[in-house]
Amino acid sequence: MPITKGFQALVDEAMAQVTTHSVEAVCTRLNDPNVQIVDIRDVRELEREGTVPGALLAPRGMLEFWVDPASPYFKPVFADESKQFILFCGAGWRSALATKTLQDMGMTNVAHIDGGFTAWKKAHAPIVSLEQHKAESAARKGA
Repeated sequence: MPITKGFQALVDEAMAQVTTHSVEAVCTRLNDPNVQIVDIRDVRELEREGTVPGALLAPRGMLEFWVDPASPYFKPVFADESKQFILFCGAGWRSALATKTLQDMGMTNVAHIDGGFTAWKKAHAPIVSLEQHKAESAARKGA
């Protein structure tokens, strides 16, 4: 079966239709209660590289199921229409596609980070280890 539309064409189409924020712009909003950063990378990436402080860890393979209230895997955090959800992946390709998909599902409060976690690290933006993230998340739930 020949591929009629490659990944780059899909990413380019998504990029043209989604909101993209720079690392610098997102850094200024890290403590904004109306912003939820969403890390869609695989757990192996999280273990190897860490994540953004306060990020919601939502694996790309489960994202649509976590967003849809009709899904048995629905996560209520995604129902908060007052929040802007800013997705990121490793390089910005998966997050562009995921952002476009969530828009197709009806979300209007979703964007992604230009360059993904690679750009985040290059900008020396804050990073926490996966273990630290889990500890902080548990502390927030216990508070």
